[in-house]
Amino acid sequence: MLALRRSIALRSIARRGLSSSSVKRSDALFVHRDTKYNNPSIPFEFSKENLTKAEEIIAHYPPQYRKAAVIPLLDLGQRQNKGWTSISVMNYVAKLLGMPPMRVYEVATFYTMFNREPIGDNFVQVCTTTPCMLRGSTEILDTVCSHLGDIKPGETTKDGKFTVIEVECQGACSNAPMMVVNDDFYEDLTAASTKKVLDAFAQGQKPKPGPQSGRHTSENSAGLTALTSKPYGPGEFCTPEFQ
Repeated sequence: MLALRRSIALRSIARRGLSSSSVKRSDALFVHRDTKYNNPSIPFEFSKENLTKAEEIIAHYPPQYRKAAVIPLLDLGQRQNKGWTSISVMNYVAKLLGMPPMRVYEVATFYTMFNREPIGDNFVQVCTTTPCMLRGSTEILDTVCSHLGDIKPGETTKDGKFTVIEVECQGACSNAPMMVVNDDFYEDLTAASTKKVLDAFAQGQKPKPGPQSGRHTSENSAGLTALTSKPYGPGEFCTPEFQ
């Protein structure tokens, strides 16, 4: 059965490139180009609530190492800025931490968690790394793209509700195939359950995260086969003097 699955997966690879994400030139990844919607003249600053959060984060570090807060502060800025990290967000974080802006740019362009272009209301990340690929992630990615109006990975739907990208391992291999929508994992996907999740988000709802197959977390779908007895307590099997 495993050999058959691998054969099917390999045939699916032959039908498409190793990556279906849109090709991007290196300067698009690492070099900022001013645009009407992303340039330093556009003001940005933390809301009162987020400034309080930022100060709490910075307080976790010694004063001489406050720049260590750059990643959580960029994340906070991205969340306030509708899911993407503009040049104004980077400059604001640099000023708040007393860092050269270039150091912040280096962080924001290195980690793919920081979106440097606007995204839709719902950010869909489909994992296509080997475990998910062997479990049918090609079909899941194709289903997502076709169900959202025949868009391609890296694109946003015309109504601005969804952006879809293809990503590497998200650490949920035992529940493959899976996708991340905003901050939540949706696992054990089929084409049908994928459409159901997307339809719920399209209607402004939030479906229950986790396995969509009905099983609990990563448990065997047929039920527990190990660790079925009551765990023994501390010292239960020690000699009397140590109990």
